Amino acid sequence: MERIKTFAELQQKRDEIQSKTIVGGGSYNSDEVIQIKVGMATCGIASGAKEIMKYFIEECDHLAVDADIKQTGCLGYCYAEPMVEVKIPGSEPKVFGYVDNNKVTEIIERYILRGETVGGEISISFKTIDE
Repeated sequence: MERIKTFAELQQKRDEIQSKTIVGGGSYNSDEVIQIKVGMATCGIASGAKEIMKYFIEECDHLAVDADIKQTGCLGYCYAEPMVEVKIPGSEPKVFGYVDNNKVTEIIERYILRGETVGGEISISFKTIDE
């Protein structure tokens, strides 16, 4: 791993990482772009969430899927880590548990690209305080 020695190098590294997490040229917080959030609390990281996020980035890039991929904190269901929330514009977010590389491929190819139901969805039975 290369050592960062200056603030300018740190900023360059940040920009490089951010450009890789917005696959297909999307923008942050856009309701017009597919949003994928990977749970990266301690339990998620321990269960392999970093590798899942990396695989999502690679697969979305490979399949030319325009998606805003980023990490998030705890999704509240530690038993089902690693977990991923997918929000397709115009639809409610869906949370998937026990995500591995095969599930990533299935989520992208079946749910995102074809709109099909995919197993492993965790039922969310609550609303936020704003709703």
